[in-house]
Amino acid sequence: MALYLVQHGKNTPKDQDPEQHLSAQGRQEVQRIAEVAGALNLPLQRIQHSPKARAKETAEIFASSLKPAQGIQEREGIKALDDVTSIAPELNGDQDLMLVGHLPFLERLCTYLITGYQEPSVIAFQNGGIVCLEQDPEYGNWRIRWTLLPSVV
Repeated sequence: MALYLVQHGKNTPKDQDPEQHLSAQGRQEVQRIAEVAGALNLPLQRIQHSPKARAKETAEIFASSLKPAQGIQEREGIKALDDVTSIAPELNGDQDLMLVGHLPFLERLCTYLITGYQEPSVIAFQNGGIVCLEQDPEYGNWRIRWTLLPSVV
């Protein structure tokens, strides 16, 4: 199983848009990353996103390129300040999953899965980027397989 962690794309400022939808730049960067990821033919079963508009919009862009077999769905428990220890036990080698959420949650989840601690962070996320983790089938530990970041692509 691969676990794809995605920080939502760049959003509009709250004083201009209280719901903080994706900005034009955010949409463009997410689209570019989604197209590159789509060319990789990732075997993705589903995409889950936080209830925030910017996460949903990011998930929809990825879904259009990756075509997850089970589609996309909103998920509670992956907002910025949610507890990573409540979701971590659910993540196992059953299927390829993409989570679209927020910082610091994603950095804490990634670090927790790899080290068993939430800090210090093992990787710096970027808006619209993907951090791919894989779980070792023999030992069950998680490791970073690859990243795809807007500043690189």
